[in-house]
Amino acid sequence: MTTSVPASTKASSVAGENPGLRIGTAPDSWGVWFPEDPKQIPWERFLDEVVKAGYTWIELGPYGYLPTDANQLEDELGKRGLKLSAGTVFTGFHKGEEQWKRAWDQALDVAGLASKLGAEHLVVIPDLWRSDATSEVLEARTLDDEKWAKLAAGHDRLGKALLEEFGMKQQFHSHADSHIGTTREVLRFLEETDARYTNLCLDTGHFAYYGGDNVKLIEQHPERIGYLHLKQVDPTLLFDVLKNDTPFAEAVAQGIMIEPPHGIPDLAPIIEAVSKIDSEIFAIVEQDMYGCDIDYPFPIAERTRKHIFGCTHFARVN
Repeated sequence: MTTSVPASTKASSVAGENPGLRIGTAPDSWGVWFPEDPKQIPWERFLDEVVKAGYTWIELGPYGYLPTDANQLEDELGKRGLKLSAGTVFTGFHKGEEQWKRAWDQALDVAGLASKLGAEHLVVIPDLWRSDATSEVLEARTLDDEKWAKLAAGHDRLGKALLEEFGMKQQFHSHADSHIGTTREVLRFLEETDARYTNLCLDTGHFAYYGGDNVKLIEQHPERIGYLHLKQVDPTLLFDVLKNDTPFAEAVAQGIMIEPPHGIPDLAPIIEAVSKIDSEIFAIVEQDMYGCDIDYPFPIAERTRKHIFGCTHFARVN
């Protein structure tokens, strides 16, 4: 069976040019999960350390962490030479029609801000069946057919509205402790959604969390890969986490997302496989480290960037 290749890739291949993916980072790599938390690094210091670590592209992070005034944020990023790749919202479309207002209200804020700074992507994370704040079990771990239909329809509706209103692309992020995490669940999600409106932010760590093969998914569904989050899982700790049914937030505190190159999957083959699809795709380092000391993330961020640029030629800063 042959796989179609986007025109942009064909053009690059003919010209013999493939600059590689744009590598960036995110507030998550500095332990930021919430708009306000006294233990989190101040946003000014975060931006300064991003520059010092050698990155140009960043994500918005939780709405309200970075300045929400577009002019102020543009000034703060501009004076540091930083650019915005995406924002993030959270959805629970499987729960019912009332979830539309919640999702769109977030989109009006996040996409409204991010699009003004040139970002073209909105990363969408599904609600977890187990709280990442309290570890409380909130609902069943799996969806029935009716809830699957609601979830898929909601995301296609959101993706269409984002394109029409903001010119932004929806990139769905499978997640540990969510209803979309295993390979089968991700594949079903792709089958039930429309590629015109809903594609993947493939998070390499979260997909590997449940044993997913990132490169295989990329090669089998290249047309559905719109964005990357780069992270690695500690393969030794992972078996304990799964055996003991450890909540994701507790697993993060134990160091389940580990500094590259000490975990899985290898990042170079993933970056190279995606760069063959479209070298304009972003690859954003996003190492979950919520709850860490504020002095802890910077050296890891710097070493991670050096590792990525040292393990593959298909990576670029801009």
